[in-house]
Amino acid sequence: MTDFTEIIKILMENRSFLLTTHVNPDADAIGSEMAMYIVLKRLGKDVRIVNFSPTPSFLEFLDKQHVVEQYNPAVHDEYFLNCDVVISLDFNNPDRTVKMSPLYDRRKGLKICIDHHLEPVTEKFTHMMAIPDYAATAHLMYDFIVKTGVTNIDKELAVPIYSGIATDTGNFKFERTTPELHRIAANLLEQGVVPIEINDLIYGQDSLSKFALLGRALNSLHIYGDDRRLGIMSLSQSDFEATHAIESDTEGFINLCMAIQGVKLGAIFIELKEGFKVSLRSKQGYDIRQIAAHFGGGGHKHAAGIRIRDFHLSDKIDEIINYILEKTEEENENV
Repeated sequence: MTDFTEIIKILMENRSFLLTTHVNPDADAIGSEMAMYIVLKRLGKDVRIVNFSPTPSFLEFLDKQHVVEQYNPAVHDEYFLNCDVVISLDFNNPDRTVKMSPLYDRRKGLKICIDHHLEPVTEKFTHMMAIPDYAATAHLMYDFIVKTGVTNIDKELAVPIYSGIATDTGNFKFERTTPELHRIAANLLEQGVVPIEINDLIYGQDSLSKFALLGRALNSLHIYGDDRRLGIMSLSQSDFEATHAIESDTEGFINLCMAIQGVKLGAIFIELKEGFKVSLRSKQGYDIRQIAAHFGGGGHKHAAGIRIRDFHLSDKIDEIINYILEKTEEENENV
């Protein structure tokens, strides 16, 4: 059983809090932030949510009061450095906050990590609640709230928690989906969550620019390997400029690689204004996290990512593709 004693003690004994999450937040990131925000406000605390990236439009329903602030050094650095507690949700390495990262070294006060990813950078935090057994950080937040009894799970809390769990489990189809998780989902539905409404808000409100970008991503699709096990998409900055799309519009594109018959591994390369990023996925039998780690990335066994700032996409894409093929050749023979 997870021991939440130390974390709940910190919440009770301190007054001012700053919550933050990783660059380009997903539903688990925003949902977990909002769940913690609601808990702390119910405890009468002073709370601010400050993220490096803006909230994607399809997740704005989770923040109806517009409490999430986009990071501005002149506005937020002093509060980050001097509030009682900084809580980092859904990431375990400050590098995932981009230009907010140096603040972790400058800050002398409490820094809590609440996360479910592997290989945390523990020295950057004063307290860790990083538990990879959980399917999502929102799953961890649910357990924390229920087992500490800090507040009741009602619809206000159920919506962000369900949104985080549902999306991080691929709508309950990934391997970490357990009977316990379905029981949690059932409890959240009993509090008023309507899955079809959440699904429509997250997946059913896409812009035309996203579909234009998707067309370009599909046009870039190539299959690699003698056994056709690797599907690759790539998007350049010119693709974003031509379609007027934004980086968060790429959410879910990689799943189309994984839907192709015979494909066991997928990657989408996205050129950024500074460097590029790679989202990686794999099916059972392939550990994609080890490949991400080789290039300084990380994540889960079947879902990981890489962020490279010092090279252009064209300088590294062939190297990464060849490395994936090389390192999965032996695994391929055993699958």
